[in-house]
Amino acid sequence: MSTDLTQGICERLNFGDDDDESLWGTKPNLQLLSIKKVVANAAINSPDNQGAPTTDRYRIIISDGVHFLQAMLATQLNYLVEEHRIGKNTIAFIENMSCQHIMDRRIVTLLSLRVLQRDAQKVGNPAPLIQPTMDGPVTSTPVKTAPAPAPSTVAQTQNQNPIYPIADLTPYQNTNWWIKVRVVQKSRSFNVILMDNSAEIKAITWNAMVDELYEKIQESRAYFISRARVNFVNKKFRNVNDYELSLDRGVEIVECQDADVPVIRYHFVKVAALQELEKEEICDVIGVVREVGGLSEVMTKYNKTVQKRELKIVDDSKYDVRLTLWGKQAEKYCTPVDTVVAFKGVRVGDFKGRTLSLLSYGSVAVSPDIPEAHALKGWYLDGGAQTSFTPHSQVGLSSGSGGTINRNEMRTIFDVKDAQLGMSDKADFFFTRATIMHIKTNNLVYPACPIYEMPEYRYIVSMAVGDHTGQRWLSGFNDVGNILFGMTGNEFQDIRAQDEAKVNHIVHSATCNSYNFVCKAFQQSFNDQNRVRYNIQRMQPLDYLSETRNLVELLHSAWARGGAGHVNFEEGHCQVNDAVDIRLRDCETSSTSRCRRISVTTVTRLFPLST
Repeated sequence: MSTDLTQGICERLNFGDDDDESLWGTKPNLQLLSIKKVVANAAINSPDNQGAPTTDRYRIIISDGVHFLQAMLATQLNYLVEEHRIGKNTIAFIENMSCQHIMDRRIVTLLSLRVLQRDAQKVGNPAPLIQPTMDGPVTSTPVKTAPAPAPSTVAQTQNQNPIYPIADLTPYQNTNWWIKVRVVQKSRSFNVILMDNSAEIKAITWNAMVDELYEKIQESRAYFISRARVNFVNKKFRNVNDYELSLDRGVEIVECQDADVPVIRYHFVKVAALQELEKEEICDVIGVVREVGGLSEVMTKYNKTVQKRELKIVDDSKYDVRLTLWGKQAEKYCTPVDTVVAFKGVRVGDFKGRTLSLLSYGSVAVSPDIPEAHALKGWYLDGGAQTSFTPHSQVGLSSGSGGTINRNEMRTIFDVKDAQLGMSDKADFFFTRATIMHIKTNNLVYPACPIYEMPEYRYIVSMAVGDHTGQRWLSGFNDVGNILFGMTGNEFQDIRAQDEAKVNHIVHSATCNSYNFVCKAFQQSFNDQNRVRYNIQRMQPLDYLSETRNLVELLHSAWARGGAGHVNFEEGHCQVNDAVDIRLRDCETSSTSRCRRISVTTVTRLFPLST
């Protein structure tokens, strides 16, 4: 079937009659320029939608190569998005569609479609179309950004232009829309966070517009806003939304006194659940402050000093986490311990386990009057304060010597490469046992706090490790260096300053030792090329007594007692019995005149026959 787009169909769908069976029975080829989830509570707030089902919906921008138009995906087709069968720029054959009117706008609903090309290039340079209203004038001229009406009253704004929810904004719309929002936070550089009942969005402006709008827009107040440009957010700097608003000249801002705009919306994550979030992800947390660190200064990479303060917060998930405040937020923080505090807009980090950092546009609410705060305070006073909390610095990704290595999940270095770990967008974690072959000595320690007379030196380790299947470069940080050399970074630096030959001996003595590793494989971009990096999350020196006991248990296990079984070397693996296969690449074999023998001490991984 041809993948050519059906040109002109978007204009026909936009301006055709609702009861034109020949139009709505058309089966065109269209391109899906954008797909965005509209969650249930982000649905358009109209009387017609009250009591509607709470199923999530997907809004799609469809294009025929000449014009584009907004459409909705029928809920029975949600699986196409969730299973990644359709995506940005997918070309599809529309088998069935209909239209409906929401807030006096016609919305095309895609009821059935067939994917023709999953990943395609954008076709043409489609232009927007005016959305006809049920009783308004109809024109077929593509929209050019026209001045929006300047309302003098709230009533005029609501009557002449429908209010859009933030979740409904896309860069493909013209600017003749209005949103009713509350300013959640305003920074000195004039980045503001706006919110309504559906979502939040960041708004930015520059140069002379900063002076014009800084005093006009005040934190915690509500406003009508129109004629702001909607832009995509760079994924590297993604904040509260996939889009952001640019407040340029001509933007319309009218203060609103309505009380129905929410004051603030939280999306709390339990402290224990932070381990499930990706690094750099943004979230909100609420907890009881157990410790408040002193105010300190650190040097940024731009040679500027910035103030910081570290807090330790806990919640009823019985975990604690370190949260860092920066700049004025760190300087002004004076809340005592054992107080419930809500933090909005914190970034997840993975330094020595999970950590949190309050963003510049984030906010701090002390003892907020919300149900989550009251419940947490009641739990803490009712015995929660005596709970033994598990620190995130010792959970999952810690590089310390504690923790359990799962021998059943051990991978050889060849396995890691063969499975292409780290090649996807999401990081992969794996266990491996390897021997250190070489350690780079350049920049092995660095001063972590150079602004002080006596800085703290910390390790940054890059080393080559290998096993009988191959070699890989691994990197690690301070805890890895402490285990390797048996001394702190400060002690290592003191020796280096006095006797370089002794340092070389220490580094050489750390090689040729074997460890069990927990590693993270992830992609890193350098010079526009993606490379897979391997970072040590945890490492343990080999406990030979424990390893030997494990081999003894292996020899006395059910499969070992089952006898030698059938041995077939021709098919690339050794079938020891009906329960276990041992892959030949994971073991060494020796030949005699009568048989081939497997050396048990070199078996590194067992695979059930079912796999």
